[in-house]
Amino acid sequence: MKKKIKTLFAPSDEPRSIGGRFRLRRFRFFEEKFLETFMGQEKIKILDVGGTENFWTNHNFLLPDRVSITLLNLEKEKTRQENICSLSGTATDLSQFADKSFDLVFSNSVIEHLHNYENQKKMAEEIRRVGKKYFVQTPNKYFFLEPHYALPLFQFFPSSLAFLILTKTKLSRMQKWDPDFARAYLQEIRLLSYGEMKTFFPDSDIYFEKFFGLNKSFVFHTLGANKKPGLAGPFVSN
Repeated sequence: MKKKIKTLFAPSDEPRSIGGRFRLRRFRFFEEKFLETFMGQEKIKILDVGGTENFWTNHNFLLPDRVSITLLNLEKEKTRQENICSLSGTATDLSQFADKSFDLVFSNSVIEHLHNYENQKKMAEEIRRVGKKYFVQTPNKYFFLEPHYALPLFQFFPSSLAFLILTKTKLSRMQKWDPDFARAYLQEIRLLSYGEMKTFFPDSDIYFEKFFGLNKSFVFHTLGANKKPGLAGPFVSN
């Protein structure tokens, strides 16, 4: 039972965790909208801000003849797939890319890791500048369970109390956190509200992830909008 509970509240890259199940459902929504938007387009360039190669391979989204994916992280990483490359850079400064140089900018649970509002605003501006379309997901600040620590209302705790809970108890994900890591993480995470995201991405459609009727997280996206007429043929892998 203890192992099962630990799995459920593991980070979202664990497929059997609650977060992993939401991520899978979210990706299915993304695929549906992606196919709808780019039907008939032979070459699609994706910029994934803060993503990993494993994310795309685990979801079996390769399509090497149709899609090229550029991963952008603080450090360049070695990749295995021929259509996936990795570059170093920051989410707040995409000046290495020209305006509208990507068909789609994708970002999953990254914008809340930028320490402050100003950095988050810069990331949003850069995404809208370099992407013809975008798909940006982030947890809802006002959802009752803080997703990074798996603790109720933890985002509203004073930082000193939050640090004490993380380092002195096993309440967060059934483990004690390393003090240096906990301190850095508490400084890094700034959850966003619906209103803030709407300000950053005013021209978006919004996909709400629900948990017992409450908004767990948001996806702000422009997929499915302004589709080109006259395109025929499904967009599928060979």
